[in-house]
Amino acid sequence: MSTDKPVVVYGVSGYTGRLVCEYLREFNVPFIAAGRDKRRVQEVIDKVPGIDTVEHEVVEVEHDVGALTELFSGASVVSNMVGPFIKFGHEVVDASLAAGCHYMDTTGEQDWVLDAQSKWGEKYADKGLLLSPGVAQMYTTGEIAANICLETPGLDTLDILVLWKGFPTYASMQTIFTILKADWFYLEQNQYKQWPADTTFEVSVPGQHATALAVPWGGTSHPVWFKNDPRVANVKVAGGVFDRTVMDTVVATTTMFEEQIKPLGPAEQEAALAEVAGSVQADMPPRENPRINTSLDSVYASGPLGRAHCVIHGNSNYKQTGLLQAYAAYSLLQQAPKRAGFASACQAFGHRELLGVLRSFGLVMEPELTVHA
Repeated sequence: MSTDKPVVVYGVSGYTGRLVCEYLREFNVPFIAAGRDKRRVQEVIDKVPGIDTVEHEVVEVEHDVGALTELFSGASVVSNMVGPFIKFGHEVVDASLAAGCHYMDTTGEQDWVLDAQSKWGEKYADKGLLLSPGVAQMYTTGEIAANICLETPGLDTLDILVLWKGFPTYASMQTIFTILKADWFYLEQNQYKQWPADTTFEVSVPGQHATALAVPWGGTSHPVWFKNDPRVANVKVAGGVFDRTVMDTVVATTTMFEEQIKPLGPAEQEAALAEVAGSVQADMPPRENPRINTSLDSVYASGPLGRAHCVIHGNSNYKQTGLLQAYAAYSLLQQAPKRAGFASACQAFGHRELLGVLRSFGLVMEPELTVHA
């Protein structure tokens, strides 16, 4: 089949996929909601408020390159929600390229970002297409804060903290435990350096007296995005949720993985981690409440003779992700990205533009910026 809908959201049976569709409706963008189980996708779409006011179609598709290429043909943008992406992403990126579509996902897997960059970056650039894994609150909103700091010249070091209040979805939990199998990197003098697996941080949280427990969160996308940025030489990221009990579970699972699961073979590792992830979060969490589900992105940028600190307080991190994905698709339907090939959301659409979108939907406050230069 060839579609007349310009956007395909693949993996709509989950929490984030529904939010992407909700915001595509806000932008009045026709879309296909696709997944491997049409019944489950239809159940999700039926719950989108006002869904009858936008053109859409629900499609069941097999997870292989041929079927996906056929589905994507005629579309312009693919928004992929099917993770863990290191496991399921290759077919979707191949199919998007074959169909001539821009590709985005919400990954938190640094190994997948590096893999996508090396395997497909040049191929997408050659076709003038965008390849942008990691368009999501936990990466893009912090990247916006980092770029606001970098508006001050002479700063080359980024110390990034990302925290949010709530509980990870089932898919997010699968990702959290999947990245335990990978190596994690930060950036030091433009070279990747590996984090020790047991690294934790006791971090000061802007706006409150209490500290929080954070981890490298798989290294995140930021060291990859900024590695080829001539302004930046060093990037370290700490991330997590405000709830210390959840973070204690993450740290304990990391220790258990190193001691009990890492010695197993690859298949046994994957099965064991999936079982642990499912035991922690097997159900869809409740819809976000902006009075409860807050987010915080804090970036200290420094250089030999300058300092800047940017804090972005927000709410509803999954809604931020859904909005960022939908706006990116909406933008791509009207104009080419600022950078083709492998690029972050800020590199492709502009950090001030993305900040304006988040502000216009009431999901973040005006950034707090302090500069000493």
